Amino acid sequence: MGQRQYRILHVLGSMNPGGVEAWLLQMLKHIERDHFQFDFCLCGTEAGLYAAEVERLGGKILRCPKGANLWSFRRRFRRTLREGNYEVVHSHVHFYSGALLHWAKAEGVPIRIAHSHNSHDGRSDSRARRFYRTLMKSCISRCATQGLAVSELAAAELFGENWRAESRFQILHHGLDLHPFQESFDRREVRSELGIPSDAPVIGHVGRFDEQKNHRFLLEVAHRLLKTRPDIHFLLIGDGPLRPEIEARVRELGLSREIHFVGVRTDVPRLMLAAMDLYLFPSLYEGLGLCLLEAQAAGLRCLVSDTVPKEVVRVPESIEFLPLTASKDYWVTKIILGLDAQRTEAVSILNGAVQSKFSTDRSLRHLRGLYSTTQSLIRRVTVEQHV
Repeated sequence: MGQRQYRILHVLGSMNPGGVEAWLLQMLKHIERDHFQFDFCLCGTEAGLYAAEVERLGGKILRCPKGANLWSFRRRFRRTLREGNYEVVHSHVHFYSGALLHWAKAEGVPIRIAHSHNSHDGRSDSRARRFYRTLMKSCISRCATQGLAVSELAAAELFGENWRAESRFQILHHGLDLHPFQESFDRREVRSELGIPSDAPVIGHVGRFDEQKNHRFLLEVAHRLLKTRPDIHFLLIGDGPLRPEIEARVRELGLSREIHFVGVRTDVPRLMLAAMDLYLFPSLYEGLGLCLLEAQAAGLRCLVSDTVPKEVVRVPESIEFLPLTASKDYWVTKIILGLDAQRTEAVSILNGAVQSKFSTDRSLRHLRGLYSTTQSLIRRVTVEQHV
């Protein structure tokens, strides 16, 4: 008799390219799909660019937009759980995981996982928001059978400062598929496609255009830098609610020729390897920062705000942490020094020792072990229900 296939429902906003989404796609590609069925419940307004790839790999895309009517969403989500007969709900939606896991528990889903991918929710500290956070953390504490986090800061955010006291809460560092970084690309061709001179120094950034990624700060630094180094270009990858504002400000400053917006991309390794010379990452906060793993794998010098968890470091000589409280001129000086420093060749850093730090296999083993543990828990819960 073949091994039973366990049904796992991942819940997130969309499958547009991002750190969480890219990691989940890698897990789907490599996990034993005859033993673990991955479905994706998407609560946002669009399915995302990765949705077709998910379905090609055998996963299901289930649309369940959250909308303004909480009770309607609750009804549709619980119906999704019943129809799918899931043994595992794995939620990636930060504090809202509390509500989702509460409903999953009510539907009898035996394994309920809250996964923290960030160190802050990016919302105001109003009284209503503080109440919401407290309520959701209480729901997570009561309803999550397991808790995962990408860093210690992310764990404290969702599970509390004393998260280490409970064995159900664990750190799961994201792995990275290194194969795209072992390819070679024509620098002149890629830059021509982007409208960037082949010999220009290029500073790159990957991230959603929202407050967390601190694009306003990045633009101020770029403005000062270009006054003394007009030969430099910036490549900004991503989309989001603040993109129109940042683009408008770039036009006002007359920097449209030097600052390039290319939207959401699925070829980030290619652009890092062939188009970028330095990676700038001034985030206000981060859970980990998967794009920083990619930048290190590409051999880029990375200048990173000191709010980013240090667990992201895989190639220590390639990353420098800078305080956001420092002057813009300080950041400009560091960028110029970074551009002058010799770039680490991507191929040379991908040796066995470094690969083990990046490896998708490491996080896959952790996740597979967790799901294997859930199998015994499912059997135990099933037995208890019949006693």
